[in-house]
Amino acid sequence: MALAVGCPRCATPVANIGAGGSRSCPEHGVVTPVWHTDVASYEDLVQILALAGDVPTYVPWPVESGWSIADLAVVGDENRGSATLVTLTGDTLDDGPVEMTIVTEEAGVGLGARCARTHGPDPGIDACTGPPTTRVRVAGQLVPLWPITQWTNGAEEWERSVVVGEAAGRWLWLIFRPATAMLMLQDGWHLRQVGDLGVQMVELPFGKPSGSWWKSP
Repeated sequence: MALAVGCPRCATPVANIGAGGSRSCPEHGVVTPVWHTDVASYEDLVQILALAGDVPTYVPWPVESGWSIADLAVVGDENRGSATLVTLTGDTLDDGPVEMTIVTEEAGVGLGARCARTHGPDPGIDACTGPPTTRVRVAGQLVPLWPITQWTNGAEEWERSVVVGEAAGRWLWLIFRPATAMLMLQDGWHLRQVGDLGVQMVELPFGKPSGSWWKSP
């Protein structure tokens, strides 16, 4: 299935401006576009990984029963990738239907800030100060994560929880909806690089699209 294209920082339609794969956004000027799925599938995942290059695409591992991949996206052009996104949906006893979005991006991309609905494009140095809220295991390393609490664009405190940190020189964002869904995040959670799963990648579950991040202004 063909991937849809847009601006990584907003929902405004973009225009093709010629060779190289760049796009023009009326709000943010010339941007490296985000490519996203309408309905996520294994074939789309393979395409996303190819466009991402050396930018990792993470999923919680193992993927729990009843959870599935709802959305996939990558920011990149003909030369290189700069960000990836995976949204998973499932159910918890306390919250019912919940979703979790994982964004890995280089500085200045703005995809994570768009999903978190915060001032962007980056969380800023002040975001990663003080004691971390939790830690996740990424590529064998424990990565500290700090909460983001400054909402914009009408987002409510109860609507989502956001934590952010740095893994392998890139921003790592985790966005939970509703906000209380973050309670399932515990120290030692394991995020696995999809490209390292081997034959297990074929067994990843895919479900109905969420699209909540794509609809964010």
